[in-house]
Amino acid sequence: MSLEIPPPPPAQPTRWRRALAELRALIADPDDTDHAIHLVYALGAREFERNFQRFAAGASGSALLAARPSLLAALADRDALARLPDASFGRAYLAYLDANGFAPDGLLQVLARVQAHWEQVEGIPPLDPLRDWFRTRTILAHDLFHVLSDYGTDELGEATLLAFTLAQLGGRGQALLTVGAALEVWRELGWRWLAYDFRAFRRGRRCAWLVELPWEELLPLRLDSVRRLAGLSDAHAVHPGGVLRGSLGDSHLSAALG
Repeated sequence: MSLEIPPPPPAQPTRWRRALAELRALIADPDDTDHAIHLVYALGAREFERNFQRFAAGASGSALLAARPSLLAALADRDALARLPDASFGRAYLAYLDANGFAPDGLLQVLARVQAHWEQVEGIPPLDPLRDWFRTRTILAHDLFHVLSDYGTDELGEATLLAFTLAQLGGRGQALLTVGAALEVWRELGWRWLAYDFRAFRRGRRCAWLVELPWEELLPLRLDSVRRLAGLSDAHAVHPGGVLRGSLGDSHLSAALG
């Protein structure tokens, strides 16, 4: 029996002025993630719905939608992650959380704040359970993208991951965030940065569509095996000079690009 997909929510107007204001605020304070999600909401749900329909139409996505496993439960079980082998994807994710001081549901807390504003103040309707599950899973995948791609959580890493994610998910919001971040870095590092960023975009375009992966089943596998299963090329092959790490103003970055 096929899964019945509810009709999409009503279309929302595109709020370009609000989106650009959120982009400027995010550039001024890159650590305030609320602005990034507000920006996406301001541009409407057209791209989200397109990705949801693509997910629901695929064999892997439709199976996951039918089962709706809790990715948060798998990622929040620190004891289970700690029991996995040293080189596993799950252990790498746990090390990522500890190194950055992150909680598995950190981005979901941001999403909840922003969603409450748009429902209560802007009047958009809540999502149905299937789309809400997909949105939660996609948000949680952001940290998993970091682990798989080896792009860090510093300014350069986040800017690079934006390009990688744009190739994966597309969308006006993702494009605006990517271009805004790329221009900020370009002002300091020049044209070589744009070539570096484009290689990250191309890397995201050439691998599998990662949101379809059964993340829960992949956590016990070796990290390098998961990358191979995803068709994700080695970061150092994509970036021969190495993966850039650091923040704008770091003196070594221009040399690393050179």
